[in-house]
Amino acid sequence: MPAGGGRHGGNPSKKDEAADADTAKTGRRQSGPNSARASAKNRTAVLKRGHGDARRLAKDNKVISGGSNHLEFHTRLGGRHHICRTGRGHIPRRRAHLTQELGDSDAAFMAQIEEFGIRAAGIHRNPGAKELMHQTVKRGEGSICSTGSITVNTGRYTGRSPDDRFIVDDETTHGTVDWGKINHGFSPEKFDALLDRMKEHARGKELFVFDGFAGADPEQRLPIRVINDRAWQSLFSSCMFIRPTSEELKAHRPELTVLCTNDFDAVPERDGTRSNAFIIINLSKRIVIIGGTRYAGEIKKSVFSVMNYLLPDRGVFPMHCSANIGKKDNDTALFFGLSGTGKTSLSADPDRMLIGDDEHGWSDDGTFNFEGGCYAKCINLSREAEPEIWDAIRPGAVLENVALGPGNVPDYSDSSLTENTRAAYPLEHIPGARIPSVGGNPRVVVFLTADALGVLPPVSRLTADGAMYHFMSGYTSKLAGTERGIKEPKSVFSECFGAPFMPRPASVYAKMLGEKIARHKSSVYLINTGWSGGPYGVGKRISIKYSRAMVTAALTGSINDAPYVHNNLFNLDVPSAVDGVPPEILDPRNTWECKDTYDATAGKLAQMFVDNFARFTGVPPNIIAAGPSPDAAS
Repeated sequence: MPAGGGRHGGNPSKKDEAADADTAKTGRRQSGPNSARASAKNRTAVLKRGHGDARRLAKDNKVISGGSNHLEFHTRLGGRHHICRTGRGHIPRRRAHLTQELGDSDAAFMAQIEEFGIRAAGIHRNPGAKELMHQTVKRGEGSICSTGSITVNTGRYTGRSPDDRFIVDDETTHGTVDWGKINHGFSPEKFDALLDRMKEHARGKELFVFDGFAGADPEQRLPIRVINDRAWQSLFSSCMFIRPTSEELKAHRPELTVLCTNDFDAVPERDGTRSNAFIIINLSKRIVIIGGTRYAGEIKKSVFSVMNYLLPDRGVFPMHCSANIGKKDNDTALFFGLSGTGKTSLSADPDRMLIGDDEHGWSDDGTFNFEGGCYAKCINLSREAEPEIWDAIRPGAVLENVALGPGNVPDYSDSSLTENTRAAYPLEHIPGARIPSVGGNPRVVVFLTADALGVLPPVSRLTADGAMYHFMSGYTSKLAGTERGIKEPKSVFSECFGAPFMPRPASVYAKMLGEKIARHKSSVYLINTGWSGGPYGVGKRISIKYSRAMVTAALTGSINDAPYVHNNLFNLDVPSAVDGVPPEILDPRNTWECKDTYDATAGKLAQMFVDNFARFTGVPPNIIAAGPSPDAAS
């Protein structure tokens, strides 16, 4: 893998330079392969603390403490004495020369870091993937497996820890956040004290900074900064978020800062946390602090939560979904669902271009990805079933908690560390990915659920009212490993198919969805990727091959060619035939050996829907009536 400062590194080619010129004209291309290589021209800023207040600033990311080919000069900046190293052939002696020599962006970066209160021994700013992989191995954080990707073990925390996530309760958020068992309040004073302790803990350490964006649409994107004490987590951020061009990096001013120090543990009695681990979001100060956990998914989901709070005020609907677009018709499709339901797998389609696999916004202009990469579950991954994801795991990717066999070959069937094995990789690792990752207004919307009870139909068509009902319900099963403590599937209702990441009340997001699908006449389908023939432990998971066939039928419209049968119990319209799917599985009752047991289990789930929906107030009667009817025969 070539060295350099871009996502893949390497020296820019003429083709890359042409891509940069195109970016400068349009302002809309995100960090695809060309722009990533072009950003190799960005020099990594390495801020090095020496004796007392002296620091060295190296502009070549291969140099931390300087070398014989780098000249040293002294100057003063902000009232402090600095020792700076440069590869240029002269030694400037005045502050004006410092700005000219280092560039305004380097000086601005230094000032921003100082203003934030970081006093580190060294700071690596936006290194290339090759350098971060090198640092990961050098620092003993991980190893390189046979695919060429980095593999790491996240230790005690192998999934999100929702009970350790907090939002600061202050004047801004007190009346706008949906407080409860998901959004836990946190004292502003406790937050400030904990942040100060984290900054002190970082003093004298070597840190890694990723500067980039959340949001592929330049009109809606959020400039972010992620500060890590692990090289591999900076590579993760480089995969997951949108990398800036060289010009964007020069002008970068973060509007959200994430400080993640893995080896800093909270003291609950002193800090007000639940355990040693914490994820605390301060929406007023636009700061997220994470400690006590090495699970990188907390970084990604914290940024997502912030976007989900901010965007509704701009009229943009934030969504926990994947998205792709047709190569011929440019028809956009959305796939809503919690982790493990198939968002990533089903949106990676060789006949369509991937927009993104997890987090998107829907504005008046269309849809756009929040991220620059994918974070796929890879338990039992195979090339036959998911070739795009399999091939995406190559140099520049990160494998979390994947066991290695002989020859450092990943064993994707091994769940000894966790069921929640993960792969993070940049979007351009998927062939034909949409760069920039933006699309039009969706023609098809798919709600994905993984029903562990095995009673929901594999596919059904929803009315407009039914779409609202099921969006607010968000029924699925939490799958093993996706959250700490989940060992086997557990039926849950997660409103908006993403309750853990939605700070505002569900009604805010539901109203936006209803308005969008009505305005653009989007067709909505409910696809169950869970169990058939019985519940978890008895039945089998519905084949992804069949789920893909159902999605294809929905996208092409062929799903409407066959007659529909109304399921009275769940109040759903079910097709009697779908190309590529055995017709007998379309009615789940047919797949159960004991029909009475099916009827009892299905009735139980229908009542669970009703009981869950009762907690929503002020819902129009037509939406309530679109839900299941426990007293009706299936």
